Amino acid sequence: MKVTDCFSREEIQEFCQRSDFHGWLAFLINWGIIAFSFAIVAAWPNPLSALLAIVLLGGRQLGLGVLMHECGHGSLFKTKALNQWMGKWIAAAPVFYRIDDYMKNHLEHHRKIGSEEDPDLHRYQRYPVSSASLKRKVMRDVSGKTTWNYFRIVFNANKIFYLDNASKTRFSLRQLVKRFHAPITVNLILLIGLAALGMPLLYLLWVVSYFSFYMVFSRIRNLAEHAAVPDLFNDDPLMNTRTTIPSWWERLTVAPNSVCYHLEHHLVPSVPKYHLADFHRALKMRGVLDSADISIGYARLVRKLISAP
Repeated sequence: MKVTDCFSREEIQEFCQRSDFHGWLAFLINWGIIAFSFAIVAAWPNPLSALLAIVLLGGRQLGLGVLMHECGHGSLFKTKALNQWMGKWIAAAPVFYRIDDYMKNHLEHHRKIGSEEDPDLHRYQRYPVSSASLKRKVMRDVSGKTTWNYFRIVFNANKIFYLDNASKTRFSLRQLVKRFHAPITVNLILLIGLAALGMPLLYLLWVVSYFSFYMVFSRIRNLAEHAAVPDLFNDDPLMNTRTTIPSWWERLTVAPNSVCYHLEHHLVPSVPKYHLADFHRALKMRGVLDSADISIGYARLVRKLISAP
């Protein structure tokens, strides 16, 4: 069953309506939670508050990545210029992304999902896996190994590290500044801002979270979307993509900014995040999701990712 069989063109256009108010509200909420995370450690500096802050920051770092994704699709704000500027500087830069690089790969994912040419296939093709294998992957995330590997791949792709004529690895500061001026600038502003408040060490919470919980949450979110689906090599989104309905605490961690409605996003990518829940309900009422893989909660979803002994 196709979406166009159940909805008129006007109805789909209504779901695709963009709102600057809701776009600004999304950024305000995300950065508000980031500010709160720093504030609780500033007010009550102890290991428990620091752990809570690191978990919340990991969820918001993923949240900024989701807002970058929305801006990249041009669906968060009404104008292309505002989507590009907010996506580059306020969403992508704090988590060391380049929105142009991300969207080039992501649009290929949309075009080739359900085939062996999907550029993200390596992330979820081999699932389900053993519980020991999944634990090893999560430990790499928590220990920072995943983050270091990400930087290695990105820096090589952007020719920040390169081989000279003698086959020796060289580092290009010029290329680093040229390609990553926005992430460097924004993270320096964040550090300087915290220092101006007399709390520069709070920036370490941002770094620790980026090297740990952010990567864990990103992995779970990614696997929830396409791993162990009914038919990964079927070009029908109802077969190759999953939606997961999260609990309130999962919305703070692995499923910020309605990223959980991934099937709905693949059915109509131009629907903004603030309409996806309504779009999900409408699809369900009209029977489009009758054969879809809809998981209730990420904890239950993780069990689908683990093969039987």
